[in-house]
Amino acid sequence: MFERPGVPRPHYANLFNVIAGLDDLQYHQRRELADLSFLIQGITFTVYSDGQNTERLFPFDLVPRILTPPEWDLIERGLAQRVQTLNLFLQDIYGPQRVLKDRVVPRSLIYSSPQFRREMAGVKVPRGIHTHISGIDLIRDSASGEFLVLEDNVRTPSGVSYVLENRLVLMHSFPRAFAQYAVLPVDQYPAELASILRSLSPRGGADAVVVLLTPGIFNSAYFEHSFLAQQMGIELVEGRDLVVDSGIVYMKTIAGLTRVDVIYRRIDDEFLDPLAFNPDSVLGVPGLMEAYRGGTVALVNAVGNGIADDKAVYAYVPALIRYYLGEDPILRNVETYLCSKPDHLAYVLDHLEELVVKAVGESGGYGMLMGPASTAQGREEFRRRLIADPRNYIAQPVIALSRVPAFDETTNRFAGRHVDLRPYCLFNGEKVVIVPGGLTRVALRPGSLVVNSSQGGGSKDTWVLRGES
Repeated sequence: MFERPGVPRPHYANLFNVIAGLDDLQYHQRRELADLSFLIQGITFTVYSDGQNTERLFPFDLVPRILTPPEWDLIERGLAQRVQTLNLFLQDIYGPQRVLKDRVVPRSLIYSSPQFRREMAGVKVPRGIHTHISGIDLIRDSASGEFLVLEDNVRTPSGVSYVLENRLVLMHSFPRAFAQYAVLPVDQYPAELASILRSLSPRGGADAVVVLLTPGIFNSAYFEHSFLAQQMGIELVEGRDLVVDSGIVYMKTIAGLTRVDVIYRRIDDEFLDPLAFNPDSVLGVPGLMEAYRGGTVALVNAVGNGIADDKAVYAYVPALIRYYLGEDPILRNVETYLCSKPDHLAYVLDHLEELVVKAVGESGGYGMLMGPASTAQGREEFRRRLIADPRNYIAQPVIALSRVPAFDETTNRFAGRHVDLRPYCLFNGEKVVIVPGGLTRVALRPGSLVVNSSQGGGSKDTWVLRGES
């Protein structure tokens, strides 16, 4: 927000003046109203790490993050390039596998990943789209100001409902400040997504029956599932509401069985079909993969996308961009050490206290060692894990994330807190449509670089300013 202490950057000046003009009582009233709005609507998330599956109010900080038109143009172009590349990679890896034959990516890296679904080999997905919905995590290096890609999420990315709700709450909290800016809207997302879903119907889009498949009310993202289903005007179903008969998926209704054309699934591959994957799953639909392979139903996102989320594969995405598009990456990766390589592993083991070590298939801040903040015991535990299973880990240098002011409840003052950004990208097979801004996640704990809500983080509204026409 600031060029130097007390001097806001030009695009933050109006917002700074509005917030600075509030006394403590006025600001606290706005915060309480925002929390009440989230509580009334049931905007919560579940913390699994405490062993009690605690449901909590999603932390929301009232100070928005602002991105200028040039900043957003760079991000938008870089994300479109990346999403198209990941889609081409998934088409290839479950098809001719040219990328392996040309040795751009090691064959062993792909085949050793539990996220590589051999069941998808040769499957022609509707319209060739694997990455219908992507959430690409970006960070900004506070030293250089450069935006970097931290990781890709093309399985079942979550959080877009908070983008929409954050905007509504912020507009009511600071109507005068919002009116002083030309902010690009975000509320078109459900309509854009619904259009893509209907276009995938094997029977044509006009009368397509689309459903959202949820694991149920105990899932951490259940609010988002119900919210998006309501916004798109589609049915919210659980696995027990669907049945496969003669290779066709039907939804059970009080009027009988209704054929389903498209399933926006928020269930991981492993639990999607007990006949194809985990036989103990009670969340999925027996026979669903048979219908999917037969082309009678479309799944969004496609099955098997987890191989593109693998953090070891992430290290090869710049090479994949050059391979498939013949272009240099617009957005760089964070430097990454692959522990499956002996020389990389040796370096990581010698520098554990300086690096961030991550399990390749984990998300949400789990399975991670933050070297500079770690204990000797924690480093020793990770050392054993790395030696025992090096393929399962990568390491990266610690990047000093950029900061935005956030309200600190313990000191009752504003303070700089580290943030990242997860924009949401929709791909219709021809064009990548990106929600302006996305979810800014903020590490509310002093000095913390972990922004995940499950690890004590919160969120902010993200304003992308409209460029001159």
